[in-house]
Amino acid sequence: MSKKNIKKPEQEPSKQFVFGKRNYLFMFIGIAFIALGFILMAGGASDDPNVFNPEIYSTRRIRIAPTLVLIGFAIEIYAILASPNKK
Repeated sequence: MSKKNIKKPEQEPSKQFVFGKRNYLFMFIGIAFIALGFILMAGGASDDPNVFNPEIYSTRRIRIAPTLVLIGFAIEIYAILASPNKK
């Protein structure tokens, strides 16, 4: 038999995370903004369905909360697209 048929053991690929520590930090910050926005949107329901509650149209629910959610999504996009090797 010839020695040409002997296979060398293959090297295992190195195990690395796709994102760096900085990316994960921004992801958690973005998730916090999104969660805070949805928490601020909650509530405003009336106890009696026959009575209108104008609190549902408050500035907090109409302007601030959706803005926080959009900022959170923008932070998430930045966290995904940012280079993990950049220091």
